[in-house]
Amino acid sequence: MTPLLTEAAVGSVPDAATRAALLADDPLWLILLKCVVILLIGPIMTIFLIVWERKAVGRMQNRPGPNRVGPGGYLQSLADAIKLPFKEQIIPDTADRKVYFLAPVMCVVPSLIALSAIPFGPVVSIFGERTVLQLLDLPVSALVILACSSIGVYGIVLAGWSSGSPYPLLGGMRSAAQVISYEIAMGLSIVAVILQAGSLNLADIVGKQQPAWFLYLVPSFVIYLISMVGETNRAPFDLPEAESELVGGFHTEYSSMKFAMFFLAEYVNMVIVSAFATTLFLGGWMAPWPLSLIGNNVLNTGWWPVLWFFAKMFVLLFGFIWLRGTLPRLRYDQFMRLGWKVLVPLNLVWIVMVTFAKVITWNTTTIIIAAVAIFIVVALFFYVRAAGREEESESIPVTGGGFPVPPLDLKVPQTTPRQKALAKAEAKAARRKPAAVGTAQEGAQDGVS
Repeated sequence: MTPLLTEAAVGSVPDAATRAALLADDPLWLILLKCVVILLIGPIMTIFLIVWERKAVGRMQNRPGPNRVGPGGYLQSLADAIKLPFKEQIIPDTADRKVYFLAPVMCVVPSLIALSAIPFGPVVSIFGERTVLQLLDLPVSALVILACSSIGVYGIVLAGWSSGSPYPLLGGMRSAAQVISYEIAMGLSIVAVILQAGSLNLADIVGKQQPAWFLYLVPSFVIYLISMVGETNRAPFDLPEAESELVGGFHTEYSSMKFAMFFLAEYVNMVIVSAFATTLFLGGWMAPWPLSLIGNNVLNTGWWPVLWFFAKMFVLLFGFIWLRGTLPRLRYDQFMRLGWKVLVPLNLVWIVMVTFAKVITWNTTTIIIAAVAIFIVVALFFYVRAAGREEESESIPVTGGGFPVPPLDLKVPQTTPRQKALAKAEAKAARRKPAAVGTAQEGAQDGVS
């Protein structure tokens, strides 16, 4: 056993060299066990989240939700998961069958792979073998998560195109534009975290949060929360699946197990972005502040950190459910405007401020200059917004474009221009119509008699 392994005590926070040595020393059975557990986290969490969401939204809307299958209806999702593989599979005649079959797989597989880079805990002992609760420890594991979460959009686009139907195609194109827009905002939101931690390795980022979580990077955290809702196509940003416009979106023509795979990908993506946010901003597997003081930090040792990690992740997952039960769906132009004109510029300004704060030596003069600069930036932001609103108010709405609001003194005419034109045409036709011959003869006979 190497000296690095003898130094790594159970429950400790290992450095990069110790993690590498521990993972390299894992026996084959332990690697297979980690792989199976990581692959099972997604389906198990999906079954739980679906029934939890239906029960929670039902509670918000003053109705019971699922209440037939199992105690309290909590086995409804399990029954659905068993039923869906046996449902009849319907494939459109116009579908490109190879791409049609490949699209759901492209959505699910990257989602399941992404969890392998998440650190779930410190050094633990599994059947006498010391290891870290992580399958892969890569120097750029943060980029691996972003890459896996963005690859799934290819499956959505291919599903919409291969179905051979216009509504799925529109849903797939919407999803492509949506993910590209909010992937940029999400990627920029983690730059401040990387600058603070000095690493792209998620385990190193967790270790840097021992004195204080990166929750104080509030703008990055808020932008990440908004971006992760848009990235996962969840309400109020569920525009690729807008039932009122696109029937069901990109998966309209899918049924049976392929339809279930799209749902699996959506909920696994929710788990991934929540676990990613927990790792980046909420201290990862570390216990919250009051609990971390108990017993000389004993709650950060052993298997306790796994509990804290999943507790933080469930809080973020409940945020998805809460949003779905409270907010209406946005218009597509509002949604894209929020991503490109608000989140991305704010991110860029915030990154500049964080970089400035790290490289500048702080004293009274520097603080005053920074405060003045922040005031000028905020004033310019509100001035530009006010100027934009004035220009919009002075512009004339064009028929067929935008969303013009009717004036308050609008008078509805009694007859429409079309009705007036029809009446005028009928009167002209009546004047041109000759008198009936039979009627004139009848009138002459009446006069003779």
